[in-house]
Amino acid sequence: MAEVSAEARIQAPAEQVWTRLTDWSSYGEWNATHTSFPKGGPEDLAVGGTFQENMKLMGFPAEVDWTIEELEPARVLAIRGKGPMAVTVATRYTLTPDGDTTTLRIDGEFTGAAVSLMAGKLKDSATAALNESLRKLDGLVT
Repeated sequence: MAEVSAEARIQAPAEQVWTRLTDWSSYGEWNATHTSFPKGGPEDLAVGGTFQENMKLMGFPAEVDWTIEELEPARVLAIRGKGPMAVTVATRYTLTPDGDTTTLRIDGEFTGAAVSLMAGKLKDSATAALNESLRKLDGLVT
């Protein structure tokens, strides 16, 4: 298993950050690993909702079938997906409001046999992508 996380303080209220975070049409403007939603983003933003995403992980294309596991608007979005080579990917966005600013934390987890072979490189690559994504999101929201 490989676990990654990144956190940033964004100069905007949680609702504003959430709106950008869940604006699927502009997801690629800030998410460093996202390449496309082949069928569009989730139609129904609700626990149990599913969607497909094409991503780039460590420079390689990956298709992930996501399921929304936890949802609390403007606070938590947790998704878990099945990727290539029987890899399971989990991502959790946690927003902590503090007046007109929001701390956004992204936690990611990769599990599966293929992960153990490249855990170190995957961790480095994914952590860099999370930090870049937070930087871009901050620039779009503020």
